[in-house]
Amino acid sequence: MKDYEICYYNDRNVNNGENHMHPHYEVYFFPEENASIVIQNQFYKLWKNDVVVLPPGILHRVIMHEQSEIYRYFSFGISKEYYDRLLQLSKDYNYIIESVEKGKQYIYHNTQVEFCSIQSQILYLLEEIYGNQYGKETKIFIGICDLMLLLNRMAYKQNNPQKRKEDQNLYSDILEYINDNLNKELSLEYLAGEFLVSKYHIAHIFKKNIGISIHQYIMKKRLTACKKAILSNLSISKSYLMFGFKDYSSFYRAFKKEFGISPKEYKDVCTQLESYKEV
Repeated sequence: MKDYEICYYNDRNVNNGENHMHPHYEVYFFPEENASIVIQNQFYKLWKNDVVVLPPGILHRVIMHEQSEIYRYFSFGISKEYYDRLLQLSKDYNYIIESVEKGKQYIYHNTQVEFCSIQSQILYLLEEIYGNQYGKETKIFIGICDLMLLLNRMAYKQNNPQKRKEDQNLYSDILEYINDNLNKELSLEYLAGEFLVSKYHIAHIFKKNIGISIHQYIMKKRLTACKKAILSNLSISKSYLMFGFKDYSSFYRAFKKEFGISPKEYKDVCTQLESYKEV
């Protein structure tokens, strides 16, 4: 590996190797259960949507528990030199590596929604790496920056639980609540009850701060989340139900209005990503 590498594993031979280490930073993404990992001779059970971060020189081995099953996961490697290049741009890229190196915090658990966002960024990078469009290396660099920032936000959020609501700005608090609860009803009445303010006040601060209604904002966030979920190979039916749509017809109309194509047409475009195998 020179600067970076993304591999997609889709086989029955995950745990045939021995303990090994890399001279670069390695991140594993596990969209399924039924696996564990040994890190520095310590055994860790892995759960669905886990992310594992390993600095250079750390002994490890992935173990699959059922040899008869095909197991899928991704790995992302980045050289020390390429990582230093990111740090020259911003120290914000360093939080998760510091957490791993100082606190030995190798494993991060995620919800399905959080993992879909990360996995869609990985698939976006794969598409760029295998493509040949103008500005390819620039787009890959931007994509790696986005992925690393996502991982740092993931680690920071898990290590720094939210402060109490009265210590937060109401608008920012509602934004974060919406982003974390797209599967819920999220009507004005519901949010007003959750934050103990009037629904008219919520509607006013949203229109003032973002220029669109809270209903429009929630719709856009749900549709974007569904798009990412479909890209990460979740079925269309599971995607729209996961993010708050109650029936397919309303989801279909909203999706086509927002993106110009139907969910099925978008899914068909995404299926070409399934052809990506181990690099």
